[in-house]
Amino acid sequence: MSGGGQVEIVCPQCGQEAFLIREPVYDGFAKVGERRKCSSCGYFFGDEEDPGYKRAEVLDIFDESDRTQKTEVFEDGERGILCRYCRHYVVNPFTQWCGLHRREVEATDTCDEFEKGDENSKEESVI
Repeated sequence: MSGGGQVEIVCPQCGQEAFLIREPVYDGFAKVGERRKCSSCGYFFGDEEDPGYKRAEVLDIFDESDRTQKTEVFEDGERGILCRYCRHYVVNPFTQWCGLHRREVEATDTCDEFEKGDENSKEESVI
């Protein structure tokens, strides 16, 4: 059976664009196969019959000049002084905290008293 997961067809019986419906066939409680039919007219396709899958149209209207340029939010020096990278920055499951100023902060806050922390030695602690 070709078509894979495609469900849109042009039915050879009624000529309409429709969906292909797959119905299971059971022998008692065991699934033994699958029937395929047109959602528009109810025509059942044979096991080897091609239901006429609708071909996806590929639109080629964009090129590289249409892509957005990469946006830089932070300037070069500004990225390095975020609270997230400071040695006084403490994270626990409920809040983010500055141990130097003893107040709640956000990871993207900045400070004039920034001290670079060691990323490998950061431990999550409770305040």
